[in-house]
Amino acid sequence: MIVADTNLILYLHISSDLSSVALRVLQKDSRWITPPLWQSEFRNALAGYMRRGMSLEMARAIMKDALQVMEERQVIPNSNRILTLAANSSCTAYDCEFVALAEQLGIPLVTADKQLIKAFPDIAISLEDFVAS
Repeated sequence: MIVADTNLILYLHISSDLSSVALRVLQKDSRWITPPLWQSEFRNALAGYMRRGMSLEMARAIMKDALQVMEERQVIPNSNRILTLAANSSCTAYDCEFVALAEQLGIPLVTADKQLIKAFPDIAISLEDFVAS
């Protein structure tokens, strides 16, 4: 089981340079958990894609699919831990939600966010390193 950050979920639903690596992460461990925050971040990413030409219908279809995939995989992280992590790092509270959840569950956070990997090397791991391990 892993904590998947929003970008990892996005890479499975929208073609990118990291989509093939994200698929390998899924093949290695398909039990993904994420905080409910992923939904807002995912919608925001889709809004960016729409500004660059993606149709509203396509964005809606991608969101619907992602919601179905992640429906039973959302866990609320501890707010006190999120604030502590944010206070002791330069990371946003949004990013610290994923770290707090990974710590809470005792599982790795798989992410492409280099800042998170640098700030929390004991819990955050890159997609590439996860599939190589």
